[in-house]
Amino acid sequence: MVEAVSANRLELLQIAEAVAREKSIDKSLVIDAMEDAIQRAAKLRYGQENEIRAKINPETGDIQLQRLLLVSEEVENDSTEISLADAKHKKPDAEFGDLIAEELPPVDFGRIAAQNAKQVIVQKVRDAERERQFEEFKDRAGEIINGLVKRVEYGNIVVDLGRAEGVVRRDESLPRESFRNGDRIRAYIYDVRREQRGPQIFLSRTRPEFMAKLFGQEVPEIYDNIIEIVSVARDPGSRAKIAVLSKDSSIDPVGACVGMRGSRVQAVVNELQGEKIDIIQWNPDAATFIVNALAPAEVAKVVLDEDAERIEVVVPDEQLSLAIGRRGQNVRLASILTGWDIDILTEQEESERRQKEFQERSEMFMSALDADEMIAQLLASEGFTSLEEVAYVPLAELADIEGFDEEMGQELQTRAREHLEKLNRELDEKRKELGVEDAVGEVEGVTLPMLVKFGENEVKTVEDLAYCATDDLTGWTERKDGEAVRYDGILSGMDVSAAEAEAMIMRARLAVGIVTEEDLAQAEEAEAEAAEAEQAEAAPELPKPVDHQAAAEAMFDTPSN
Repeated sequence: MVEAVSANRLELLQIAEAVAREKSIDKSLVIDAMEDAIQRAAKLRYGQENEIRAKINPETGDIQLQRLLLVSEEVENDSTEISLADAKHKKPDAEFGDLIAEELPPVDFGRIAAQNAKQVIVQKVRDAERERQFEEFKDRAGEIINGLVKRVEYGNIVVDLGRAEGVVRRDESLPRESFRNGDRIRAYIYDVRREQRGPQIFLSRTRPEFMAKLFGQEVPEIYDNIIEIVSVARDPGSRAKIAVLSKDSSIDPVGACVGMRGSRVQAVVNELQGEKIDIIQWNPDAATFIVNALAPAEVAKVVLDEDAERIEVVVPDEQLSLAIGRRGQNVRLASILTGWDIDILTEQEESERRQKEFQERSEMFMSALDADEMIAQLLASEGFTSLEEVAYVPLAELADIEGFDEEMGQELQTRAREHLEKLNRELDEKRKELGVEDAVGEVEGVTLPMLVKFGENEVKTVEDLAYCATDDLTGWTERKDGEAVRYDGILSGMDVSAAEAEAMIMRARLAVGIVTEEDLAQAEEAEAEAAEAEQAEAAPELPKPVDHQAAAEAMFDTPSN
């Protein structure tokens, strides 16, 4: 680059073009760098206090040096200012505040000046190259890119992407796969950052998006948006599950992803070093989707808790190990894929649990109602789970139980109500001891057991309740290392849904003036519109006419998964 400073005009332009071509940057950026270098060298020659501007003609290579002087009323510095009278000799229409350009003779560069100019040009060109790399890749996050392995450092793979470098960190590469210099590699761009040492392009081969993009390349229906990949769960290098949905009822999404004799899925498996892939058809019904996700295990029964997004799956005893999978892999991947926490029980475990719950309810009725074992068991077997149900159910429902009559039903309800009143008195006393204000109990939806729980958790005024979040009351779930961890809220175990908890909090906020009736009405209206939109989206589409010839061909072309 020293030659760039001391070269004749033609060589100057040739060097600028060569550097621009080599670094894949605009020629004007190289010329700007040269101008900056010449300006700095001129300041060393004429003095740092001067305001000097250098200009290189991009057509001829001529270098023009000018000193800029500000037209001032009082000249305090001859190096940067000029009087109006002197300015008019150079520019007749000059006015105060104008800049007057004064031509300077060319500069002969000494060794130090030339070295400084070289450093300036090299740095400017490097900055321009880094900016070009960032601009080129900043919008490519989310793409798959091919490259060559440049070097491997402590398990991190540096990839040559042509006009930039990317890195696959050790935790973003598949276990047990190794690359050597010069190997071709395909990876997913998940982040592009502008950093001090230049743009950093981060690549991954373990992320779920990488698998989804690979299927997009292998399956034309995914590329054409006929088949949608709803979710992906991976245990990189070992096993994965992918949920797919067809927007055309005549196309089987699983068969399309598998391909003829498994060719499409096998191409993805080969790229991922033999990672086993289960392709599952997505279903809007959560229970059906979860049963599909647990394949190849067979499921006997499911019980959903939609508020907690938790599902209980009952499997035959001999299917337990298959459902859980090696080191819990199958159920863990199914949980990530569906977004539900999955508890797996065998039929025997579920039977034992049901018997235990039946026994606990029977003992509760015996104790609270002062009833014998047979009556308590009859109530439990008829589906009664609490004293409130016995106390306030229509009398006819109790009288219709085999072996009961209206008189017995009346007696049981009287005993249940007396017991509940006694419990309520005890709870109210405890609530007062804990310092919970009466006004909290006046918030619609709040019960005495809740008041006690509030008091035990320092929620003692309506204002305290108003500043709670829904998760504070119902609890929340976080994922740690792929496992769902449940954290209890103040009202956990009291069968309070998120919607009910939110309603209580909003009523408390209304009571203390944080929100208005109008705000509540708008929130309810927005919630209703969202529910309608969700319902419309979930509504099944009308079946399209089936192309029987295509269906027959697909039957023979697509093996079962």
